[in-house]
Amino acid sequence: MTKVVLVSDMLRGFLEEGYPLYCGVQARRIIPNVQGLLEQELAQGSKVFFLCDHHAPDDPEFKMFPPHCIDGTAEAEVIPELAQYEGEIIPKRTYSSFFNTPLEEKLRQLKPDKLIVCGVCTHICVLYAVADARIRGYEVEVPVDCVASFNEAAHHFALQHMERIHGAKLTSFRVSQVQPPKFEPTEAVLSGETADIYFTRTIEILRHEKLNPVATMEIFSSRSGILCGMEEVKALLSRIFPEGNCEVWALSEGETMSEKEVVLRITAPYQSYGLYETAIDGILAHCSGWATAARQCMEAAQGIPVISFGVRHVHPSVVAVMDYAAITGGCAGCSSIVGAKLAGIEPSGTMPHALIIIMGDTVKATIAFDKYMPPGVPRVSLVDTFKDEAEESLLVAQALGGKLKSVRLDTPSERGRVTADLVKEVRARLDLAGFNKVGIFVSGGIDPERITYFIESGAPVDGFGIGSYISGAKPIDFTADLHEVEGKPIAKRGRIPGITPNPRLKRIM
Repeated sequence: MTKVVLVSDMLRGFLEEGYPLYCGVQARRIIPNVQGLLEQELAQGSKVFFLCDHHAPDDPEFKMFPPHCIDGTAEAEVIPELAQYEGEIIPKRTYSSFFNTPLEEKLRQLKPDKLIVCGVCTHICVLYAVADARIRGYEVEVPVDCVASFNEAAHHFALQHMERIHGAKLTSFRVSQVQPPKFEPTEAVLSGETADIYFTRTIEILRHEKLNPVATMEIFSSRSGILCGMEEVKALLSRIFPEGNCEVWALSEGETMSEKEVVLRITAPYQSYGLYETAIDGILAHCSGWATAARQCMEAAQGIPVISFGVRHVHPSVVAVMDYAAITGGCAGCSSIVGAKLAGIEPSGTMPHALIIIMGDTVKATIAFDKYMPPGVPRVSLVDTFKDEAEESLLVAQALGGKLKSVRLDTPSERGRVTADLVKEVRARLDLAGFNKVGIFVSGGIDPERITYFIESGAPVDGFGIGSYISGAKPIDFTADLHEVEGKPIAKRGRIPGITPNPRLKRIM
């Protein structure tokens, strides 16, 4: 597959403080993600174009915006963090990456299967690039953690507009980094012990009657969301299907799905898969519910990393798939070892109150953490146990110096929870003491509404820990119906007989 990455306006004039159109810290947060995206795509042979504002001194645009990114000035340069990556610079004079630029001709020569658009600003040049590309018939992906804007409301509007009006696919760079999981169906599932008993009885009756027609079963969702669990379903089907005489079409893991959209179509001898309808529905239901909740948090966070902290709220037998689903939905990490292993990443975590309480002092506990943990483990200190959060933040920062990555605020409800004002105070105290590189991580009752509250209040949060909003998410019900038997369209009353068209399905088996 030929892919092209369009990097919009990642310029010093938009991403370095002091310039008139500086987009703020929320825009700078995407820089590491864009770096990772370029490394990933260049390694796969993708072509990169940097679409860059290059204005004349009397540009008409300056009637609306302050003069910026004038040819030959430092403002018009790609930021140093990205300048090292191989890519062709294409100057542009307007919001459009295509109007009066050579981009259209270059794409015509490359004939890419997909365009990936990233950069700033989401609701201006990124939006126009996506619209222009879709008008020209290109498949477009927008990794939401690789775009940003100075206006958060406009950022959200633009993402929805690109997806719902222009048909672009919203993705996550962090999700794309997840390694293909290795699911192994349990003996209880394979034996049919987890199935509804009537499926077991149905298969027994059909065997006695020597009936095993080739049947097509379609599975659809009860509501829209993020599809997850399909990789586990594939692993199950690969174990139960006979050689040949089967065909499976499906949406991909992590894709958005609409209400009542067919996400999976199976055509095979019925006895080979009929026993597993319960398991297939259940896998997709819970995993998609968790992934959808995670995606809601990720979208609310607008590029700020969110970590799944909810494993303590679920049965240990489902910890791995819950955290894997959270990562599929967009979480940057998870706290469980088994979930991280399934997703092919390292687990994320700080320290519990228990360590601090047993050692009797936050600074002592943090020093011990630093002493005994491997160098690759980020030094993150929990700072709300014994003293004021701002005071403990300064104490641990002074103790660890440059090794402290961030502090975690987890103030309980009995003390008023973590507030935007508290985050601002901790940030100010750290900055005044010279610890401006120490981040602030917030946890405790976090959900999309709370995330939006922090962002709209201007609280400089660098990461969110999400617990029960993801782990306690309502499953998305899935329904399986037979629609063909031996090629004959059929369905129960209320459903339309025959194959349900869905051009988004891809053959997976």
